[in-house]
Amino acid sequence: MTVTVRIPTPMRKFTENKKSVETNGETVGDVIDSLSELYPELGERLCDENGAIRRFVNLYLNDEDVRFKGGNETPVSEGDTLSIIPAIAGG
Repeated sequence: MTVTVRIPTPMRKFTENKKSVETNGETVGDVIDSLSELYPELGERLCDENGAIRRFVNLYLNDEDVRFKGGNETPVSEGDTLSIIPAIAGG
């Protein structure tokens, strides 16, 4: 399945300044793995050593938080959009 991944501005330096990247996978985890192969530095920032999505990174599949849908095991469909939303701390 081809999925479009939206890259936030702070992370575009890892994707050659691309706003979005098309990649493939059957699940969110597959999409992240594929994205990590293309852009290893980005992959390190999305998942920890065990492959779990980092706490400060939110992933939305078609505007729904994947943490409430099954995390890495969330199935994706052709044409879906996965948005990376990094947490921003303030004071």
